[in-house]
Amino acid sequence: MSQPYEAVAAWRSAGEAGDAAAAIAALSPDVTLISPITDQFVFRGHRQLRDLLEVALAAIDGITYTDQVAEGRTVALFYEANVGGTRLHEAQRLRLGDDGLITEITLFIRPLPALTRLMNRLGPDLARRNGQPGLARLIPLAGGVLHAMAESGERRIMPRAAPQS
Repeated sequence: MSQPYEAVAAWRSAGEAGDAAAAIAALSPDVTLISPITDQFVFRGHRQLRDLLEVALAAIDGITYTDQVAEGRTVALFYEANVGGTRLHEAQRLRLGDDGLITEITLFIRPLPALTRLMNRLGPDLARRNGQPGLARLIPLAGGVLHAMAESGERRIMPRAAPQS
């Protein structure tokens, strides 16, 4: 790899620009993305990731990458953004192939209310793209309850357990 992080730079630029097509160009054709929401599935290949990235980049506002750490063919990226008015922090572990393209992406999102809000934004659109309109209607109902619990815990319960000075 003469320029091992060229695909990473392209991935970052595409994310900040909200450009799903440019993001896909940084990925290996057999890329795998491990969901931050559930262990029940992963996204595989350009077609599945294109659908996900189009929906995600429309839902997430103001992506700004803040840090990059690399060792060999593994890169960790960190960004801050907003989803539906909720601040979101994401860590991405990228693994690069011999050709320098991204072959695996693992996502980690915090805080919990940002993750549940993102789930409620992405889930229905992805279900519709998969031909499941009934599921697209169900996700906001089930996800809404989960988000309300996460939001309440974040704002009302957990602050009471914060370290005291």
